[in-house]
Amino acid sequence: MEDGFSAHRGHLFGVAYRMLGSRTDAEDVVQDTWLRYAGADTADVADLRAWLTTVTGRLCLDHLRAAKVRREAYVGPWLPAPLVERLPDPAQVDPGERVSFRDSVSTALLLVLDALTPEQRVAFVLHDVFAVPFAEVAATLGTTVENARQLASRGRRAVADGEHRHTTDRARQEQVLAAFTAAAAGGDLDALLKILAPDVVAIGDGGGAASAARHPIVGALAVARFVLGIYRRASRQGYGVRMALVNGDLGLVVRMDDNFAVAGFAISPSGLITGVYNQLNPAKLPLLDQP
Repeated sequence: MEDGFSAHRGHLFGVAYRMLGSRTDAEDVVQDTWLRYAGADTADVADLRAWLTTVTGRLCLDHLRAAKVRREAYVGPWLPAPLVERLPDPAQVDPGERVSFRDSVSTALLLVLDALTPEQRVAFVLHDVFAVPFAEVAATLGTTVENARQLASRGRRAVADGEHRHTTDRARQEQVLAAFTAAAAGGDLDALLKILAPDVVAIGDGGGAASAARHPIVGALAVARFVLGIYRRASRQGYGVRMALVNGDLGLVVRMDDNFAVAGFAISPSGLITGVYNQLNPAKLPLLDQP
């Protein structure tokens, strides 16, 4: 029985993480799905993957509805808990690492999804990301097929219109982040301004447990000065900075005393940074390895 479930565990985690934006919550939902599976008679289930996806979707919907209430009491801006991986050796990238990369999702997109209603998010993720038929989406949501279509359509429009959903290829990411870290470490304001979009947004999530700006910082000059201030403090205190994969894109991991911070970036095809996402909440960074 466990073998039947294990074959779909990675897929179910991908579904849950895209819906919840939290690795811990996604793993909890997958475990709850296993418990439902273990206690159900699935002998007559024609498509186990579809059945498990529906169960996961329902559990995520319940979680999202409850989280919407809890989020009102959250201290400062909210960011998803990042999926962080060491940079792979280009000469030794195995199929498992490639699957891991495909299963990740950008921080910018997760923020767009977070602005959707729970029903829109579930409908969009199930149908547009995982190609679940609308009949099954409707059953998951407890609504009609037509309403499920409308919910997914609204989610699709929001994602398409997301201001900071900008992505570019790995080579451009490397070029931009190299310029960013060089300018920031060197205290070069002019160089930093050249790679920041005029409407760039920097968001920090401390969750009340770590020091972070209580409101997003908007605009190239404001963000540049903020970044330079962080790097000056890091230099004085001997913080270590290394590049890593953050939700499949290049980002930075900063070692700070006994804690970490993770910075994700949104970079436009033209090579401008449109979003800087600093995750500092220790509760969202439990699985980082040591530098």
